[in-house]
Amino acid sequence: MIIGFGFGDPIQSILMLLFTSLLSYVVFKNFRKLKRRNQDPLQERELRKQYYYEQRQRAQEYAREFDLSDEEIERRLDEEFKYE
Repeated sequence: MIIGFGFGDPIQSILMLLFTSLLSYVVFKNFRKLKRRNQDPLQERELRKQYYYEQRQRAQEYAREFDLSDEEIERRLDEEFKYE
Protein backbone atom coordinates (compact mmCIF):
# COMPACT_ATOMS: atom_id res chain seq x y z
CA MET A 1 0.00 0.00 0.00
CA ILE A 2 1.40 3.34 -1.00
CA ILE A 3 0.52 6.43 0.97
CA GLY A 4 1.33 9.92 -0.23
CA PHE A 5 0.27 13.46 0.51
CA GLY A 6 1.07 16.92 -0.71
CA PHE A 7 -0.04 20.46 -0.07
CA GLY A 8 0.98 23.98 -1.06
CA ASP A 9 1.45 25.28 -4.56
CA PRO A 10 0.98 22.70 -7.38
CA ILE A 11 4.68 21.97 -8.05
CA GLN A 12 5.49 21.59 -4.35
CA SER A 13 2.39 19.46 -3.85
CA ILE A 14 3.30 17.08 -6.70
CA LEU A 15 6.91 16.79 -5.48
CA MET A 16 5.74 16.07 -1.93
CA LEU A 17 3.28 13.50 -3.23
CA LEU A 18 5.98 11.72 -5.24
CA PHE A 19 8.48 11.82 -2.39
CA THR A 20 6.08 10.56 0.29
CA SER A 21 4.80 7.85 -2.06
CA LEU A 22 8.35 6.70 -2.75
CA LEU A 23 9.14 6.72 0.95
CA SER A 24 5.99 4.71 1.68
CA TYR A 25 6.92 2.17 -1.00
CA VAL A 26 10.44 1.71 0.38
CA VAL A 27 9.13 1.20 3.91
CA PHE A 28 6.55 -1.31 2.66
CA LYS A 29 9.15 -3.32 0.73
CA ASN A 30 11.50 -3.43 3.75
CA PHE A 31 8.75 -4.65 6.07
CA ARG A 32 7.77 -7.28 3.54
CA LYS A 33 11.36 -8.57 3.38
CA LEU A 34 11.52 -8.75 7.17
CA LYS A 35 8.25 -10.67 7.25
CA ARG A 36 9.61 -13.46 5.07
CA ARG A 37 10.85 -16.45 6.98
CA ASN A 38 13.33 -17.53 4.37
CA GLN A 39 15.38 -15.22 2.15
CA ASP A 40 16.01 -17.84 -0.56
CA PRO A 41 13.16 -17.48 -3.12
CA LEU A 42 13.53 -21.03 -4.45
CA GLN A 43 13.32 -22.55 -1.00
CA GLU A 44 10.39 -20.27 -0.16
CA ARG A 45 8.68 -21.46 -3.34
CA GLU A 46 9.21 -25.10 -2.38
CA LEU A 47 7.82 -24.50 1.11
CA ARG A 48 4.76 -22.77 -0.34
CA LYS A 49 4.31 -25.56 -2.88
CA GLN A 50 4.47 -28.18 -0.13
CA TYR A 51 1.89 -26.22 1.90
CA TYR A 52 -0.54 -26.13 -1.04
CA TYR A 53 -0.11 -29.86 -1.69
CA GLU A 54 -0.83 -30.58 1.99
CA GLN A 55 -3.94 -28.41 1.88
CA ARG A 56 -5.14 -30.15 -1.26
CA GLN A 57 -4.61 -33.54 0.41
CA ARG A 58 -6.63 -32.43 3.46
CA ALA A 59 -9.44 -31.15 1.21
CA GLN A 60 -9.56 -34.47 -0.62
CA GLU A 61 -9.72 -36.37 2.69
CA TYR A 62 -12.57 -34.17 3.91
CA ALA A 63 -14.38 -34.61 0.60
CA ARG A 64 -14.14 -38.39 0.91
CA GLU A 65 -15.30 -38.33 4.53
CA PHE A 66 -18.22 -35.93 4.15
CA ASP A 67 -19.46 -36.53 0.60
CA LEU A 68 -22.50 -38.46 1.79
CA SER A 69 -25.81 -39.31 0.22
CA ASP A 70 -29.08 -38.72 2.07
CA GLU A 71 -29.29 -42.41 3.03
CA GLU A 72 -25.77 -42.37 4.48
CA ILE A 73 -26.58 -39.27 6.51
CA GLU A 74 -29.71 -40.89 7.90
CA ARG A 75 -27.77 -44.09 8.69
CA ARG A 76 -25.06 -42.13 10.54
CA LEU A 77 -27.67 -40.23 12.52
CA ASP A 78 -29.40 -43.48 13.44
CA GLU A 79 -26.09 -44.95 14.61
CA GLU A 80 -25.20 -41.85 16.66
CA PHE A 81 -28.56 -41.61 18.39
CA LYS A 82 -28.97 -45.34 18.87
CA TYR A 83 -26.51 -45.30 21.77
CA GLU A 84 -28.21 -42.50 23.67
